Amino acid sequence: MDSLRETFFAECEDLIESLTENLELVASHEWDTETINAIFRAVHSIKGAAGAFGFNDLVDFAHHYETTLDLIRSDKLDISSDVLRVIVRSADNLAELVDGSRVEGTPVPDATHALIDELIQLSGGSPEEEAPEEDFVFTPVAAMAIEIAADPVERFEITLTPHASLYMSGNDPLRLISGLEKLGNLHVECITEDVPDLDGFNFDESYLSWRLTLQGTDDEDAVRDVFQFVEGHCDIQIDTIVAEVPTDLPDDPPQPSQPEATPDQPKEKAVEVSSPTQKPAKPSGSTQAVQSTLRVDPERVDRLINSVGELIINHAVIDRNLKESGLVSNSEITTALDDYGTLAREIQEGVMAIRAQPVKSLFQRMGRVVREAGEATGKSVAFITEGETTEIDKTMLERLADPLTHMLRNAVDHGIEEPEQRRDSGKAEEGIVRLSAAHRSGHVLIEITDDGAGLNREKLFEKAVEKGIVAPDAKLSEPEIYNLLFAPGFSTAESVTNLSGRGVGMDVVKTAITSLGGKVAITSSPGEGSTFTISLPLTLAVLDGMIVEVGAETMVLPLSSIVETIRPAASEIQEVTPGEWVLSVRGTFVPVVNLNALMGLDQADDPDSNRVFVLIDANDATIAVSVDAIQDQRQVVIKSLKGNYGAITGIAAATILGDGNIALIVDTEALGGLAASQRASQSHEQLEAQF
Repeated sequence: MDSLRETFFAECEDLIESLTENLELVASHEWDTETINAIFRAVHSIKGAAGAFGFNDLVDFAHHYETTLDLIRSDKLDISSDVLRVIVRSADNLAELVDGSRVEGTPVPDATHALIDELIQLSGGSPEEEAPEEDFVFTPVAAMAIEIAADPVERFEITLTPHASLYMSGNDPLRLISGLEKLGNLHVECITEDVPDLDGFNFDESYLSWRLTLQGTDDEDAVRDVFQFVEGHCDIQIDTIVAEVPTDLPDDPPQPSQPEATPDQPKEKAVEVSSPTQKPAKPSGSTQAVQSTLRVDPERVDRLINSVGELIINHAVIDRNLKESGLVSNSEITTALDDYGTLAREIQEGVMAIRAQPVKSLFQRMGRVVREAGEATGKSVAFITEGETTEIDKTMLERLADPLTHMLRNAVDHGIEEPEQRRDSGKAEEGIVRLSAAHRSGHVLIEITDDGAGLNREKLFEKAVEKGIVAPDAKLSEPEIYNLLFAPGFSTAESVTNLSGRGVGMDVVKTAITSLGGKVAITSSPGEGSTFTISLPLTLAVLDGMIVEVGAETMVLPLSSIVETIRPAASEIQEVTPGEWVLSVRGTFVPVVNLNALMGLDQADDPDSNRVFVLIDANDATIAVSVDAIQDQRQVVIKSLKGNYGAITGIAAATILGDGNIALIVDTEALGGLAASQRASQSHEQLEAQF
């Protein structure tokens, strides 16, 4: 039963995604009748499947939502701005109810009952209660007559043959047949010819099948939707028939086959329904490419990724051993090893692509966040998304939800001005929040932009001084002032609200993004708005790094953080205070971090011109990391230390090199803070020694 629940929720995610897409078309006035039908079908499908699992609150809300949508698609209710607001908010609430159904005991969202009242008002009063399903009477097709017009009509001939697994999974053919009945005139014939005698009867087998004739709809998608939750549990064949049909059906209805058409025979097209993602071609005869999807347990993909990582490491070990053996580079074995490396890289890229998913589903969830924040603050906010097809690792996609939620709420609450202020400054009353994603130089850039008042640097600095975060006489650059937003306990809100004011949120955002190997940058223009840019690696499994020697150890510096490498002259290295050095780089002084001393390694000498300095961008500030030598630049497989050892300040992870040795991957974002803490500790010890 658990697997069926997971299938239900996976299907609901697809249906809600379709629902959101079509509602966006309605909001942009680019919709047609099929758009409304698709919205209705999505809600109807969620409602029908939820009933099978006993999610009564979800079924009840979907019923009222469905009633209003039915009035819209039958042209009995126009889509005004108020109606659009209600059906969009209802879609958000429906998604929350689905999410809440995953965990038993989750309370119903606060907005549910208010939305039900609004839906009832839109439908013209208390909606008619859905009549209980009556026992379906199976009547031979030959005993029924169909009244039709003289013009050619379309009908569906459906053969339903359940497997035994359909009954064992809690499904019932009666529900499927009842679902078809709602689409039009349905005639049913039960086929019993495969039922054996009692001597050969097996109660665990399925012997009955049904032949169904549906008329009154030409929507093949709606027919297929009825069977979408029983995929693999039954054989379904649908024949779409366009023909002039006699007033009475023949005694023997057409069998689901595809005979050759003759001038006196109707043209028939058989469609095999094998997957809910497959859409049969339209009766025009045009063929469409069938796209199917395969759902795989993420743990299986993780195991495969780990295996591919070991394959890459094994290739590096073999390559190193061959080089040490003195073989010539053009030998057959080295050529074969090169082919092995190319194949291993292709497998790695293919496996990584399995975990890559478009950010579309995440962006749709953020639309709900912006709408809720707008209603909570009384502001009118338009939410625009770009680059929804940009793909990112699934694990990162899941862990981005909370940081983006915080940042978008802040954009609405702090960034967008009140309507009166926007009017006074010559802006439209409706603010704009834009969320975009794109691939840039091997990274994923996600930007949150608002057209609000922008960040007030003077106010940020004053608040930081007031809270004791910085000294009153501190000289901070513009990026450093903006980074004060990420300090723990920092908030510019004058009062505590449901959205902000408690001084938590942005520091959590920075921590969450840093844990993903990413960075956050801020740009702002007074009166024009602000942009928060998140830079993330494409995956958490591999890393492009620079291999460096630090004392007797080998370490890896992430290539994404490296600005440049320098071997300076002696005059370019200056000691400003005992133990503190700076490096002169084109007229600018950059603080030096001695990685030997910082990590407590041997040979922790003072930095001099015999060492190599790697300039690193850490927290929007450049520091010069002093190392003994640079070995190589390569892609390494990331191995987490948290699960096997524990968190280490200044170390992000580890990797295995080609010689089998372990190299630590440096956390460049933490280097600046770690060095500052060490200097403060040394200064305190020196003061104590003086007294």
